[in-house]
Amino acid sequence: MDGYIDKPREECGVFGIISPKPLPCAGLSAVALLALQHRGQEGAGIALFEGGDVKCKKDVGLVSDIFHSDYLEYAPLSNVSVSHVRYSTTGANSAENTQPIVTRHSRLTCALAHNGNLTNAAELRRKMIRGSGKVFISTNDTEVVNMLLIDEMIKHGNLEKAVESVTDVIEGAYSLLIGTKDKLVAVRDKNGFRPLCMGRLDGATLFASESCAFDALGATFVRDVEPGEIVTVDLSGNVSSVKRDTSSAKRGLCVFEMVYFARPDSVIDGMSVYKARLAMGKALWEQQQTDADMVCGVPDSGLVSAYGYAKASGIPYGVAFIKNRYVGRSFIVPSQLKREETVSVKLNPLKAAVEGKRIVLVDDSIVRGTTSARIIKTLRNAGAKEIHMRIACPPFKHPCYFGVDIDSEDNLIANKTDVEGIRKRIGADSLVFMDYDRLMNIDLGTGVKFCGGCFSGEYPVKADEAGGKDKFDD
Repeated sequence: MDGYIDKPREECGVFGIISPKPLPCAGLSAVALLALQHRGQEGAGIALFEGGDVKCKKDVGLVSDIFHSDYLEYAPLSNVSVSHVRYSTTGANSAENTQPIVTRHSRLTCALAHNGNLTNAAELRRKMIRGSGKVFISTNDTEVVNMLLIDEMIKHGNLEKAVESVTDVIEGAYSLLIGTKDKLVAVRDKNGFRPLCMGRLDGATLFASESCAFDALGATFVRDVEPGEIVTVDLSGNVSSVKRDTSSAKRGLCVFEMVYFARPDSVIDGMSVYKARLAMGKALWEQQQTDADMVCGVPDSGLVSAYGYAKASGIPYGVAFIKNRYVGRSFIVPSQLKREETVSVKLNPLKAAVEGKRIVLVDDSIVRGTTSARIIKTLRNAGAKEIHMRIACPPFKHPCYFGVDIDSEDNLIANKTDVEGIRKRIGADSLVFMDYDRLMNIDLGTGVKFCGGCFSGEYPVKADEAGGKDKFDD
């Protein structure tokens, strides 16, 4: 039923804890993973270090399906833990590919979790198989990092030096957490494609993909891990940092984190996601002003931008849809239902609010156009007089090599027709996409630089260097 998904897929979410005193890390991690569930719904895992060994529970499915109350109640206290929620961009969705990946070796026992996509993972994997006969269990790029880490530990005998050496070899997007019995290491690639931040809970140090995980635990946000930085924390709470040379790197936080992926209550690289989306709504109004009776957002990712549009325009903000909160993102529609009816299972138009109204409808993106067409049709059927679609990002035209699963270029509607053609296909009275330059300059004064290669075809790392999404075809 992938045809019902008309959004780019999320990447992954990572979370880690290190504490001088043993804590119920399983429960704390489960709460954090629930807060990060929007970043991946295919699988989840929690690795706990206890008595020098590591125990890992992971499986495919949602956090609430995997970590039941009996596990959380009886899981041992731990000083170090690493956890993960996954959506697969490289490697099939299977228990073997679910993270964290645990490695037990005479030189290093560790648990590793990764958010991003290594653009040279297939090349590195082939070299290790053909050169030294290494055997891989999974097909994801995170195991490549584990194998490299073991090799470098054999050479250096020091975890920090080994991690530095690994970052000299791997390319692409990576926010990594590496846990051992007495250390937790956080690593962010030099371009800063994916977010990673540090927090505190009593005497414990935490790392997470988004700050909303800290809020869920009542923890305090400390700072973002900087692009190119390696942060190590030991059991005494000592924090050390190595900052790699990023002078030749182009900063490139994925702009779609701000448009869609991240939760509105998160702060990434000093920038409030909520305020960024308000600014996107304002920019849409400034780009093209439209007379209307009401501004509405498509739940949930279009709501904040719609509110920003309403504030800027003075047009009343309203609710156009009631969302069924009991239908998850992984919901599969029974085959007997008509395709046209599937949207109404999740979103039902509020006829009393939209009937006879000229509506500005704000959404985060259009990929194939199928969902937008169905949403607009339901509003028409509910009596909306006019529907003016406003999209908080430019049209998708290119692939992402750095951890976002965007549909193939052949399936992207913007590569099949122009904006007017898209408007006709989805049935809107007017359609405006966010101008590329406007979006790339929504930094709220933080100076954050974005990657918008999926819109422009220009990447912080050249596309021919990225080489496309890796395929493990040995």
